[in-house]
Amino acid sequence: MTLQIAFVLMACLVALGILLHQPSKTLGIPSLLIFIGVGLMFGNGEFNFIYDNLALTSLIGSIALNVIVFVGGLNTSTSAIRVAFKEGGILSTIGVLLTTVLLGGMLYFITDFNFLACLLFAAVVSSTDAAAVFSILESKKLKLKHNTDTVLEFESATNDPVALLMVTILTGILAMSGDPVTAGSITVTLLQQVVVGLLVGYAVGKICVGLLNAIKLEEYGLIPVFVMACFFIATYGGELLGGNILIASYVSGVMIGNNLQRGREVSRHFFNSVSWLAQALMFIILGLQFFPKELFSDALASILPAIALIFVARPAAVFLSYLPFRKVERNKKLFISAIGLKGATPIVFALIPAAAGVEGAQQMAHMVFFIVLISVVLQGAALEPLADKLGLRQDEETSA
Repeated sequence: MTLQIAFVLMACLVALGILLHQPSKTLGIPSLLIFIGVGLMFGNGEFNFIYDNLALTSLIGSIALNVIVFVGGLNTSTSAIRVAFKEGGILSTIGVLLTTVLLGGMLYFITDFNFLACLLFAAVVSSTDAAAVFSILESKKLKLKHNTDTVLEFESATNDPVALLMVTILTGILAMSGDPVTAGSITVTLLQQVVVGLLVGYAVGKICVGLLNAIKLEEYGLIPVFVMACFFIATYGGELLGGNILIASYVSGVMIGNNLQRGREVSRHFFNSVSWLAQALMFIILGLQFFPKELFSDALASILPAIALIFVARPAAVFLSYLPFRKVERNKKLFISAIGLKGATPIVFALIPAAAGVEGAQQMAHMVFFIVLISVVLQGAALEPLADKLGLRQDEETSA
């Protein structure tokens, strides 16, 4: 296949997904299902087109995820962070770790994977998905009491780095052929990735807005281009220096989004469009990567892990994480524990061990795919009625 044909086909798939987005939104179907469905439909060989490149899919998914996290940072106000950082911060760190340990222990008894592979599996699906949470809350126009929606959005925007750290470390252990990894080296790696990611993201974001605010570019169209350049410097510069790529992306986005004086709205509109393009490409390429016949052979095996995650591990991790916050309303904790929406992020994470050649990783990726679908359909549909049942919906008059 020539490069021109590849670009035309991909553009047609993106356009088709976008055209189907509004009808799907009206029906309450998440855009994730539409774009992945388009990929599955056209990439299974029925149209004499087969795509199978794990390394490229993983690369495109990682870049798209970095963009989505950066744009999430751009759209996160410091006031929302001040409201949600205590609860959301615990959920996005301790909550992710607890989910991994609890689910990993259960997976050991309900799957055929060894214990380390079970922990890896659990780490892959441990975080909630920012794109899924933002899009479903926005599509349903839900505003919740007690800052519940703010906590959910903050958690989903900040818990990917911890999950990625665990996935990367566990993948390295399972795929290693050299010296064994010690607890000390894991701790040092964790600290290094968090600290360096924070520092690089903060520094690049600060320098970016300082230069833009001082120079005052007359051509507004150049401002988002300069911001994009700074995004790549922060993201991949942070990774080059040993920091976590997603932490650097998010922190630089928060710094730029809250401190840019000129061209802020232009940049937000531009990057929101870039984020949609990244999501569309990521979902479609993920759909193209999986072959339905192989995929559906692991469908039944994913049901028990999905039940264990949604009804046991996530609720237990949330209630344990909320132990320091004794004054928080029980209904709020119930709602957050029930709405741990998954999206494309776990599928992208599942491709990391698959691309590294970890034994059983292909089956794991298939199972993760179905866990994501179950989460989007089940938890996405339950979000609005559960909010009403628990009395958490905030009336428009009250929110105004």
